[in-house]
Amino acid sequence: MKIAHLVPTLHPGGPEIGLSDLAGASREAGFEMVVVAIAATSETSELSALHRTGTPVVELGLAPWDPRSATKVARVLREGRIDLVHTHLPPADVVGAAAALRNRIPAVSTLHIIGDQPADRVDRLKRTARILARQRFMARTIAISQVQREWYRKLSGDDPKLLVVPNGVADPGPVDEGVRDRRRTALDVADGEVLALSSAPMRRDQGHELLLDAVEALPDGLPLVVVLAGDGPLRPWLESRVDSTPALAETVRFAHRGSDLLAAADLTLHTSTVGAQPTAVLRAMAAGVPTIATRVGGIPELVTPGTGVLVPRSAGALTDALVSLTEDTDRRERLGAAARARFLDGFEAVGWARRLREVYASVLA
Repeated sequence: MKIAHLVPTLHPGGPEIGLSDLAGASREAGFEMVVVAIAATSETSELSALHRTGTPVVELGLAPWDPRSATKVARVLREGRIDLVHTHLPPADVVGAAAALRNRIPAVSTLHIIGDQPADRVDRLKRTARILARQRFMARTIAISQVQREWYRKLSGDDPKLLVVPNGVADPGPVDEGVRDRRRTALDVADGEVLALSSAPMRRDQGHELLLDAVEALPDGLPLVVVLAGDGPLRPWLESRVDSTPALAETVRFAHRGSDLLAAADLTLHTSTVGAQPTAVLRAMAAGVPTIATRVGGIPELVTPGTGVLVPRSAGALTDALVSLTEDTDRRERLGAAARARFLDGFEAVGWARRLREVYASVLA
């Protein structure tokens, strides 16, 4: 079977990113994959990752809500002899449903967020319209965590076409000690220091303010370095706060997102306010690195007491967890090994691809 995954863009900050992991596992799982992006992106890391898997990629270079999108996507699906289109995020849901209808092929949609934020009347109307459209035009709606499914059920009611398929990521394999040493040296991490990595996009829902509050309260002399990786609208403000606060400037480093940062980490931090199933947590599990995470959304379905540390949204609780794991090497190693075992059992990319193939086969049947 030939499946087209439709996304608004291939920018690496999007919640749907991880398609390169799926693409790398798709042939072993028994399907062929094409990726179609409505808009183009200047940040090509995800595009390059897809090309390395040999996956065809089409970027249409249109605005997310361009009225020409459905016609152009329909042409791509028709010329590519696509059997089913799998959409991600609202702009792709709308365009993908219309294009699939024109080509008389089925469509499925994955939910990527849990939208618990207060909504005004216009927002509620839009949300209701999207739900009705999914129920009418999507053969299946896929939630990526149990808590997301329950959230969506409260909005949509019982829907027999709603199911849960957790995401996965590719197995990174053993850590390259040479890469680890080079990255730690570049980040000015001394022997004996613990490196805690946060790779969340630098935007308001990711809890960076809480993280800096917790780091600022750490006791003097704790052998901990906190690395904030990635970019986003909050990065200038975060850099300014760190530079102007001696306790933070001594402990916090900034880095750009890179595939080898996890190889250098001793633990990871995920302090978001929401999250259906954060890919950053999955990647940490795959690398055998324990995570300290806020107890929100679907995160407790990934991080358990045996594989990491869950904390409430409290700077004090986060400070205590950082101190505890920094000072206990054996516990970090036990949690990391258990996290990797949990990843291999339920979140490795080939297993994810096979679960999706079962969904595609049931729809096409």
